[in-house]
Amino acid sequence: MHENAVGFLISICLIILASTFSKTYFFYKLRPYFLILMFFGIGIILHFFNTFLSEKFSFSSNEIIVFKISKKLNSNEKNKKYEAVAQIGENHFNTVLYIPKNNKELDFEHYYKAKAYVIKTKSPQYDFQFDYSKYLKRKSIEYQCYINEGIFSARRNDVQFLENISQKRLEVLQNIDRSQMSSQTKEFLKGIILADRTEIDSKTAQDFNRSGLVHFLAISGTHIVVIFGLFYFLLIKILPLKLRKFAIILSLIFIWLFAIFIGFGNSVVRSCIMLSVYFIYVLLQRKPDLLHSMALSAFLILMIDTQQIFDVGFQLSFLAVLGIFWLNQPILKYLPKQDNGFKKIIFNTISISVSAQLATLPLVLYYFHQFSFISIIANFFIVPFSEIIIVFSFVMTFLIGFRIDFGFIVFIYDFIIQVLLKIIHWFADFEVLFFENIPMNLIEVFSLFIVIYLLRFVISRFNFKNSMRLIIGILVFFILRFSFNLIEYQKQEILVHDFYKHKVFSVKKGDKACFWIEENSDKNKIIQYIVNPYNSSRRLKQIKIKTFPGSARQVLCNGKIYNIN
Repeated sequence: MHENAVGFLISICLIILASTFSKTYFFYKLRPYFLILMFFGIGIILHFFNTFLSEKFSFSSNEIIVFKISKKLNSNEKNKKYEAVAQIGENHFNTVLYIPKNNKELDFEHYYKAKAYVIKTKSPQYDFQFDYSKYLKRKSIEYQCYINEGIFSARRNDVQFLENISQKRLEVLQNIDRSQMSSQTKEFLKGIILADRTEIDSKTAQDFNRSGLVHFLAISGTHIVVIFGLFYFLLIKILPLKLRKFAIILSLIFIWLFAIFIGFGNSVVRSCIMLSVYFIYVLLQRKPDLLHSMALSAFLILMIDTQQIFDVGFQLSFLAVLGIFWLNQPILKYLPKQDNGFKKIIFNTISISVSAQLATLPLVLYYFHQFSFISIIANFFIVPFSEIIIVFSFVMTFLIGFRIDFGFIVFIYDFIIQVLLKIIHWFADFEVLFFENIPMNLIEVFSLFIVIYLLRFVISRFNFKNSMRLIIGILVFFILRFSFNLIEYQKQEILVHDFYKHKVFSVKKGDKACFWIEENSDKNKIIQYIVNPYNSSRRLKQIKIKTFPGSARQVLCNGKIYNIN
């Protein structure tokens, strides 16, 4: 919005805030609606000040850059990737940095200097492709730098506190790399405790995705709650009963220290805020309220960074908590009676997992266009034992971090994780239960959320009225889906796709499409980044992939010439 419009909005919000103190009948009755408008206005104002403004620098393609790294990103087949703060001449900017995999690992204690190929991120060619430039701009990044030649380094004298913490974390990661565990176990340990999945092999990542257990590998609320519970359990055994409150405070302090150590990941910060708000209610002797805790957590997070509302992890984590609030207790009533501690852990874990999965399903389909029915069964078997795995992994990280070598513990941990990974791989191999390229738009997402909302009433009280509401909701969803499919099937489309140095030519007629690719191009990557996104966007039923010779320069189709080289 324009600055003048934001200034006007600030005035409106101040007037609304002042009106909330009025005791007149009119303002008293409309106070809730005024507050909704005020908080919505606050969101717009904060987002205005939080929006990254594009800077116009004049760079040549090849420049000498001086930089320091701020974060390590997931590596690809050829390069290691980092977020960095770079300088060319007098210009400072944030960038994603690519260096060859055979280069030495960069750290937070040095400045680096190298010759780089600098490019500005561009929006995708077509609407069905992931907009990486928009994703980076939300992180205040507008450039990418590719380094192929030598990198010179100089030790820094201005390393800040958080950078020192990041360096200590990096050293722990390097200690794990030097341990005697298998490579898969090392990467699992780094991911589950230190939130580092940068070097995980593609096969393992695919297994977690296909089995629906990727939340187990990523640091999430479960990990924070387990680590909090571990320290709370130890502290109540050490401290006397009258200091029980201090056990809660010290446990909260520890999880925040843990969050700082692993780099303030978005999901970690969300979990820590929600847990802290919940236990502040307890310490103040007020009845804990899940919805209030969640709303206050979201408010604090979005005040600090409004861009978080666009983050998929932010949306999924809060939806998961809402799902647990809405569906957990009704589902739990249908499970066997929990008459001992073990049954409580098992059945509560199952009901919580199912509730979270159902609540997040619409968004998962919208963003990832895939779902595996085996994930429900996999979660039944794996999630109940997740607490043991997380605690064991935390202890292993502690021992390795302080270079305490217990060979037999390393052997036992490696064996357990290898068995776990084989079980997950076994679940992931049920391809008949895995569905991908599922089309889903926002209208379908909202209609599916209504179905999930109505599901609670049927589970809680099964009667004709509740059942009919649910059936009508499901019918509306399928009518909408059929309508969108029908609209898409009427369209025809001819496109030329750019894929690195190659071109892909596609012709769509109705619900079918044919792709022509060059003989020497990477077919698997083209399927992953071009064919599959196009398939789910255009709701295709049939796809063919053909090849044309590398010497081909043009394609004649329907009387029109298309350049493909």
